[in-house]
Amino acid sequence: METHVRLEPWAAGDFWLLERKNEPVMTEHLGGPESPEKLADRHRRYQELGAGEPAAGRMFRVVLTDTDETVGSIGYWERDWRDEPVYETGWAVLPEFQGRGLAVAALAELVRHATAHGNRRAMHAFPGIDHPASNAVCRRGGFTCRGEVDFEYPAGVPHPSNDWRLELTPTAS
Repeated sequence: METHVRLEPWAAGDFWLLERKNEPVMTEHLGGPESPEKLADRHRRYQELGAGEPAAGRMFRVVLTDTDETVGSIGYWERDWRDEPVYETGWAVLPEFQGRGLAVAALAELVRHATAHGNRRAMHAFPGIDHPASNAVCRRGGFTCRGEVDFEYPAGVPHPSNDWRLELTPTAS
């Protein structure tokens, strides 16, 4: 049975999800938990992203359609990568919901949204080479691995990562 998800725009009441995503098990591949101040700043930035033009990107809660449970988050945002304007994407699925294909389902919804509302030709993801689950999400999501890169996350901390790319095909108007 296929599990379906929907994406809900990030809202003021979603700070609890950032706190859950900040647990050590969730930040193992991201440099560890962030301070309360950094979480508050991230929450503010997520809300600001949602208040701007959709082409600039969005953050979402990932919600199961059959139970209305929030299972994680996903988003996309503008960046320049190798002298090209692209979108970057990132996601997190809470531990109790992992292994059920929810990140792949959420990524498919996100790509549809970015294609419909965006203005960039490609989307990239940069999971660490030491993170097989996120690399599998990229593969199953139709991304092509373009090789290993030193990607800074957090800023100033290079981390061996894979550069995954998906060409975005604009929808007909």
